[in-house]
Amino acid sequence: MNRNSYSWLIQHVLARFCVALLMVILALSINLHSQDLGALRLSEFHPSPKLRVPTSDLHTAKFPVVDVHSHFHFKFPQQEQSLDDFVSLMDRNNLAICISLDGQLNDRLHEQIKFLWSKYKQRFAVFANINWQGNGLAGRYETWASNQSDFAHATVLQLQQAKLLGISGVKVFKQFGLHYRAIDGELLEIDDSRFAPIWDECGRLGLPVIMHTADPSAFFDDITPENERYEELSRHPDWHYPADRFPSRRHLHEARSRLFERHRNTTFIAAHMANDAEDLQEVADILDRFPNVYVEIASRISELGRQPYTCRDFMLRYQDRILFGTDGPWPEKRYQSYWRFLETKDEYFPYSEKEIPPQGLWQIYGVYLPDDVLRKIYSENAARIIPGIEERLTALMQ
Repeated sequence: MNRNSYSWLIQHVLARFCVALLMVILALSINLHSQDLGALRLSEFHPSPKLRVPTSDLHTAKFPVVDVHSHFHFKFPQQEQSLDDFVSLMDRNNLAICISLDGQLNDRLHEQIKFLWSKYKQRFAVFANINWQGNGLAGRYETWASNQSDFAHATVLQLQQAKLLGISGVKVFKQFGLHYRAIDGELLEIDDSRFAPIWDECGRLGLPVIMHTADPSAFFDDITPENERYEELSRHPDWHYPADRFPSRRHLHEARSRLFERHRNTTFIAAHMANDAEDLQEVADILDRFPNVYVEIASRISELGRQPYTCRDFMLRYQDRILFGTDGPWPEKRYQSYWRFLETKDEYFPYSEKEIPPQGLWQIYGVYLPDDVLRKIYSENAARIIPGIEERLTALMQ
C-alpha cells in the first residue's frame, strides 16, 4: 500500500468514527432530553388546550336560583361588609336565595341566624346541624352527647325549638359514618336505631334532611398511579379512606338506604348527587326506590359535565327530583361555570376558576337543559320541599 492509499484509509476510518461518535452523542442527547420531559412533576403539568370551539359568555343565570348547599360559617368571613359584597354577587347572578347548612344546635345556630338575617332574611335560609359531640371532649367518646341515653330525646326538643326560630331543614355531615364513634370506639352506624326518633321528628316537623354520606369512589381506592384523583388526594391525604381503617362506600350507602327505607315520611336530600355522580345509574336506582329522596349537584359538575349525554338524559328523566347546589360560597366565576354547564352546549371548558382543576384533571361539557327543566332545578323543586323558600321567592318577585 502506497503512502496516498494509507492516508486515504486513515481519513476514511476517522470519518466513519466521527460519524459513529456523532450518532452516539445525538442518541444520548435525545435520551437525556426524553428523560427530562418524563421527569415533569404532575403538579407542574398545566396544559393549555388548543381546542377552538364556540363559547358562551354567561354572567347570570337565566332564571332565579336557590342554592340549597352553602356554608356561611365554615367558608365565609363573619363580617357585614363581606356579606354585603356577596349579596351584590347574588344580585348580579340572579342567585335569589342561599341556604346555609352551618347552624349547629348550640350558640352557632343563633349566631348564624343573627349574621344572615339581620339584613338579609329574605336572601338566606338556615339548616340546623345535629350536635353529636355536645360538651364532650375530643377523642373521649364516652363523654359525647350522642353516646348518652337521652341524646335522641334532647335533640328532638332542640329541633322543635329550632323550628320555632325559623330553620328550614337539617344537615348531616359525612363525619356521621366516617368519624363519629360509640363508647367502644366503633364508628356510629348511619342507620343506628337509637337515632330513629330524630329522623321521625324531622318528618313530623316538615324539615328535610340533607345528608352527606361517604365521598367519591376514588377516595376509597388505593392511591396508585391508576387512581384518577391521585393529584387531588396528594393535596388532601385526609380525604382518603383506606379499607383497613374505614368502612367501604357500599357499606355506608347500604346503611343510608336502610335509613331512607325506615323513614318514608321524612324527606331526604342526598348531597353531592348521593356521592355517586360518577355512576348515575346508582343514583337513578336510589330515586326509583325511594320517593322521599332528592339529590343536589353541589361540587359535582366536574363529574356530571364529563358525561354530558348520560347526564342530560338523567336530568330530563329526574327533573322533579334534582336541586341546585354549589357547596359555596365561591368566587363569581365558579357560579358562572354552573350556569354555563346547565344552560349551554359549550364543549370542554373549565369547571372551576382555579388554575389546577380541584376535582380531577379534566374539562366539562354543557347539558343545555330546556327552560322548564332549568326552572325546576334552579328553584321550583326547592320551593316545593324546603320550608320558607317559596315565601322568600314570592317576596323577592314583588
